[in-house]
Amino acid sequence: MSHKEECVMDNAEMELARLHSAPITPKVRMQIPPQAMPAQDPLERRHNMEEVALGYSPAQAMLEAQRCLQCKNAPCVTGCPVRIDIPGFIGKIQEGDFLGAVKIIKRTNLLPSICGRVCPQETQCQATCTVGKALHGVEKAVQIGRLERFVADYERTHAAVEVPNVASSTGKKVAIVGAGPAGLTCAADVRREGHDVTIFEAFHKSGGVMVYGIPEFRLPKILVQAEAEVLESMGVDFELNFLVGRTRPLLSLLHEDGYDAVFIGTGAGLPKFMNIPGENLVGVFSANEYLTRANLLKAYMRGRAGTPIYPSRRVAVLGGGNVAMDSARMALRLGAEEVRVLYRRTREEMPARAEEVEHAIEEGIVFDFLKSPTRVLGDDKGRVAALEVLSYELGEPDESGRRRPVPIRGSEEVVPFDTVIVAIGNESNPLISRTTPQLQIDRHGHIIVDERQKTSIDRVYAGGDIVLGSATVILAMGEGRRAAQAINEMLQ
Repeated sequence: MSHKEECVMDNAEMELARLHSAPITPKVRMQIPPQAMPAQDPLERRHNMEEVALGYSPAQAMLEAQRCLQCKNAPCVTGCPVRIDIPGFIGKIQEGDFLGAVKIIKRTNLLPSICGRVCPQETQCQATCTVGKALHGVEKAVQIGRLERFVADYERTHAAVEVPNVASSTGKKVAIVGAGPAGLTCAADVRREGHDVTIFEAFHKSGGVMVYGIPEFRLPKILVQAEAEVLESMGVDFELNFLVGRTRPLLSLLHEDGYDAVFIGTGAGLPKFMNIPGENLVGVFSANEYLTRANLLKAYMRGRAGTPIYPSRRVAVLGGGNVAMDSARMALRLGAEEVRVLYRRTREEMPARAEEVEHAIEEGIVFDFLKSPTRVLGDDKGRVAALEVLSYELGEPDESGRRRPVPIRGSEEVVPFDTVIVAIGNESNPLISRTTPQLQIDRHGHIIVDERQKTSIDRVYAGGDIVLGSATVILAMGEGRRAAQAINEMLQ
């Protein structure tokens, strides 16, 4: 931690003491500035896999919590997909009762250390915060995600993690397909009611996108492992390296293995490509493959990892979402000399979290806005040598509300690169739908469900990215909770 960050923490303690010397009125609360998140120095972190954001100190957390107005209508709760009692847990932080705050969060969210790090709070709970609206900027809202992370980390570092209560055994069995955020959440809520739960996971580790997609420097894998261990302590069984649809047909779980219900949470694991000439050259990767090699298989541990990673000097990342930011920042840490993000709109239209974009810029990643490739050029060995890049300008808004990129004719230029990472989104995993023809899907391959997450097959439910397409951890968790409620009611 830098001297500047230590001073910020000291200032938080002094400001907190000053505030407590007199009654804290709403006007005073509105004058408290948002607490900045301490972080590693950019020049240091671009060369390591350690977590970038370092977390609040207790004084910073309590000072940030004092900014909450405890609104009676709690608009922040309506913005939360799992409906956490946000004023309730922040109120506990105001009092210094950090473990009490965690207990409130865990009534509806068993993954606070994860959600506090990777959820897009600026488009959910913080977007509706009264403080942010009054100060005319979501960045000035109460930093709900940072507070959630703080109390979750406090619970873990103080060895105070409690295993949720489990009701008496009902003798009912539920199968969860996929150990991602939707599956883990569904499993926890179903197990609480006393049903036996088995999670079937295709990979050798549980966590889904949280272990194969999100880098260590943004979400330490030890946290995901800890959450899985809580489920194991509750009595949830994990069957790893088990690919439902290949190892075992989906319907066999119901008709032959005796499960009373099945939840499908297999995610969006099929990468999209741009379908331009040259995408089959050596050195072109989907973000899925690139990040899975680096995150799940630890390819950055050169000489010790069981998988290789492609050596790169000049890397082009195509896309403007969080996955593109993760890919670009990972490439830098894997030794690339230059990493450029090509995005055919401007920064204002980028779907990536503002914090992730800022971190990328701080680390030296270059953004080429209003640019997109038309073809990948190779050398005489079939390896990537360059991109032909077309320039764009913004036209009228499209159906998403963002201004449509319009190509500028004759603006093509050739830019040298040796690696291209395509990060333009994912499609739903097609394996289960292809091997289970009774399962209704839409034209995008998403499983069709009703308002209770029930599929076209009796006793089979689904949620997360396999239903939504590529979404967020917290939205997947919300669907897992909704499915668990329906399953529990059905089994009663």
